[in-house]
Amino acid sequence: MKRILMLSLCTMFFLSGCGTTPNSSATVPENSPADSLAEIIPETEAETELILPEKQPSEFDEYLSNTVIATGANYATDASKGATYRTYFPVEQSGALEYCFYFSNVIDSTWERGRLTHAGMNGSDYEILSAHVTTAPDAESELTDWTEITFDGNSGKSVKAGETFWSDAVTLDIPEGNYLVWEWTVQGELIPCNKMSELTYSYIVKDDEPIYNMDIPLPKLIGAKREPKKYLTCFGDSITQGAQTTKTNAYNFWVSEISETLGSEYAVWNVGLGYARASDAVVSENWLNRAKSGDVVTLAFGTNDIVAGQYNDGKPANTSTPEEIEAWIRTLITELQSAGCQVILFNAPPFDYDEAHEAVRTALNERFTVIAEE
Repeated sequence: MKRILMLSLCTMFFLSGCGTTPNSSATVPENSPADSLAEIIPETEAETELILPEKQPSEFDEYLSNTVIATGANYATDASKGATYRTYFPVEQSGALEYCFYFSNVIDSTWERGRLTHAGMNGSDYEILSAHVTTAPDAESELTDWTEITFDGNSGKSVKAGETFWSDAVTLDIPEGNYLVWEWTVQGELIPCNKMSELTYSYIVKDDEPIYNMDIPLPKLIGAKREPKKYLTCFGDSITQGAQTTKTNAYNFWVSEISETLGSEYAVWNVGLGYARASDAVVSENWLNRAKSGDVVTLAFGTNDIVAGQYNDGKPANTSTPEEIEAWIRTLITELQSAGCQVILFNAPPFDYDEAHEAVRTALNERFTVIAEE
């Protein structure tokens, strides 16, 4: 089975590949003690690698992510009076490529306790009044040569709650070191957005002046036609997204570093989201399907399951137990492997926990080791 060596960039975490398990069951004598399983399963069978099913086709097979910036939705913004948003995306592969942009009017994960938005919640109906892209070497340069983005040949679109859709394709030539600049004007009461947390240059534009804004509605995929050796999707919380783990706009969070090390021959889609839980991921079908598009998927949840717990209709929730988190992680691994994805499982990293929460983290990491060994 083919493998990817992820080098040793992710020093905060213990990485373990969920890729070895017996591929047939052994008959266990009645009342056998658990520790006798090693004697029951022949050594050759115990060491047999998991044979994944053939990779399932996906609507994301033609256009692959071309930026390490996560563009999922973990919140929603009010643009009921109309607003123009501008975002700068560093690209993984420069040059002339055909681009297509994917949208989902669904919120992927729960922010805080979910008082306003939660995983799987539909956004409101909204209007795309216009959308354009261009390229620039930095956020201070004058923006020219805008290319209009259309939808079924139209310059705008009425979007329904829960709707998913693609833009029309355009060809963009982005020089080495330049950004892809996305700008659109939208109007609606509750539009899914991404809390960027200073991960890239993101603005709301008023009177032609860009004003930094953290809550940015975006396409769910900045897609380009690419032919990589492997497609890697990074599925997790803010540590995967890169929020608060890097200097402002420095792109030195671990997903970006992996992408840079692997080079443009590999495509990386960052589907990490701040405040996300494993309990969000198992109920957020669109989000999980995007993660399934990868040949290899890094799976990194746990911190917010421990500190915030499962969404509870906006009310304070209890800490999720190690058993609950393990069950959600196992569900995600099963879903991903059933789609033909290889899985790399991260454990829950150190955090400023009190004694009770640290006990949950310790127990969870012990379970993660067992899952990986299986």
